[in-house]
Amino acid sequence: MDLMQAFTAKYKKEEPPKADIGDTVRVHVRVKEGSRERIQVFEGTVIAKKHGGIDESITVRRISYGVGVEKVFPLHAPAVEKIELVRRGKVRRAKLYYLRDRVGKGAKLKEKL
Repeated sequence: MDLMQAFTAKYKKEEPPKADIGDTVRVHVRVKEGSRERIQVFEGTVIAKKHGGIDESITVRRISYGVGVEKVFPLHAPAVEKIELVRRGKVRRAKLYYLRDRVGKGAKLKEKL
């Protein structure tokens, strides 16, 4: 087993979180502040999924106080505690970057039943 396979086996989560493009998710992230640690929740729409395997990451977008905020979360990072699925979205694109230009009801996605 070479170095990359050993690294992947050590850090890859057994059950990777299920999050598809268009889904509204709640990401629980472990945040370190000095000597204290707490869980911070970031809720938003998954607008992109990149790479695969241990490098896999998702971009989550939400509107906070009228400003669009996007965060990229590596799925296998130890800081990502869990990813909760709030609702499934029905989309026809692999990347939802067009949502950046839309506000209000225009940025809404249909729900997948």
